[in-house]
Amino acid sequence: MVQTALRWLSQNTCLDNSEEVLSVHAEIASYYTTRVEKYGATPLGVDWTCQPTQDLRFLQLLKICGDNHFIFSLNDIGCGYGALLRYLAKRHKHWKVNYLGIDLSKSMIRAAKTEWPPSSYRNFLVSHVSPRMADYSILSGAFNVKLNISRSIWEQVIKSTLSNMHQTSQRGFSVNFLTSLPPSAETPTELYRTSPDQWIYYCETEFAAQVELLENYGLREFTLLIRPQ
Repeated sequence: MVQTALRWLSQNTCLDNSEEVLSVHAEIASYYTTRVEKYGATPLGVDWTCQPTQDLRFLQLLKICGDNHFIFSLNDIGCGYGALLRYLAKRHKHWKVNYLGIDLSKSMIRAAKTEWPPSSYRNFLVSHVSPRMADYSILSGAFNVKLNISRSIWEQVIKSTLSNMHQTSQRGFSVNFLTSLPPSAETPTELYRTSPDQWIYYCETEFAAQVELLENYGLREFTLLIRPQ
């Protein structure tokens, strides 16, 4: 499955492989490699505080899949150790999901394969984009930690990621962002915070998509559900 998908990717997707972008990917991969090697396959291993908040994010992101069908393919961008699979097994046992998890960190993918051995309906890949077309794609938290990367470069990485998700998601995709704080609040420089309007406008105009905003669900963040018109 993955080899066929990689051939499709090479034929149909233009990737930005500039030294600048590759440097960003390497820095982020190194950061999350350190996390998972220190904390293992736990929420702290992917820089989340606890399981309940991680599950709350999955609840919002999976709303892109709707409730009318339960057999579909799903790309999980920035999959970490495969925490989404644990959530699906617990909350959506009746769903039949053909799953592909993608992450920049080789150590993270190694942990994912240990937790969830690959099978005919489940696989993992070290990459920054999906190499296959799926019904849906989700991205949980991968836009939040930019480290010391400049905001302008980070936003180019976000745009590139959104573009690939759009190209490889037949029915729609979902992502989340940290919400901007009031001017008086101190925001760590390594975190990326933003307003919904910027990215709603971008997805509507760049992809001619319908964008649904989810917010006020108990976390200082928001989720976008992006569907083709």
